[in-house]
Amino acid sequence: MSQPVLAAQLYTVREHTQTLADFTASMRKIRQIGYTSVQVSGIGPLHPADIKAVLADNNLSVCITHVPYDRLLNDLSAVIDEHRLWNCSNVAVGSLPTSFRNSGETGFRQFAQEASAIGRRLHDAGLTFSYHNHSFEFVRFGSRTALDVIFDESDPRYLQAEIDTFWVQHGGGDPAQWIRKMKGRMPVVHLKDMVVLDGQPAMAEVGEGNMNWPAILAACVEAGVRWYAVEQDVCQADPFLSLALSYANLAAMGLK
Repeated sequence: MSQPVLAAQLYTVREHTQTLADFTASMRKIRQIGYTSVQVSGIGPLHPADIKAVLADNNLSVCITHVPYDRLLNDLSAVIDEHRLWNCSNVAVGSLPTSFRNSGETGFRQFAQEASAIGRRLHDAGLTFSYHNHSFEFVRFGSRTALDVIFDESDPRYLQAEIDTFWVQHGGGDPAQWIRKMKGRMPVVHLKDMVVLDGQPAMAEVGEGNMNWPAILAACVEAGVRWYAVEQDVCQADPFLSLALSYANLAAMGLK
């Protein structure tokens, strides 16, 4: 089994990646922290070749991306070309489009079918396709959650998972259990912690909150996760300091 790789989810530093100059400075900082891979998400309208050059200059790979759903429907050939340019074999969609979400269980079932069709085209091009969850997918339809519906009714060959630990916990699920459930079907996991601030759940650096990291990381090993992507949508301080603290805590847990 390949050694796991720590990656920085660039959505964490999205406010610092909107121009080529800022993107370049940010990639330098991320590499200096110790990360060797990134997830491309939330960045500015940069040319794919410029992205490739900056990442190469900093010895950073791209483990996965988040691509808007409309591009997956209408511009898939260009998406495939970009991923080949970046030598990135994994594509993900960051959330369920509102039109599906507003249609109840029928919408989630329809998405599972459409996503499988998109994933088949990506599979034929040598790429994987994953779905990234939030907590709204933990609405229940009888005995199943919406997240169960998505993965039960999609083709596992063509739709994989990018489980987000915080959002599973936020929805009342068990992150370790969900990771194990996606065994062999999840190349990338999203790691973020949870604390309580002013009586409300809030995002925190990995290892700085209340989540069960020994269980989560053991489940990642069992499930065959390759990339451990650190993401923090909302940081209480400088996002680069948050990425550095998560990296240090994960290294102390045995990941580098």
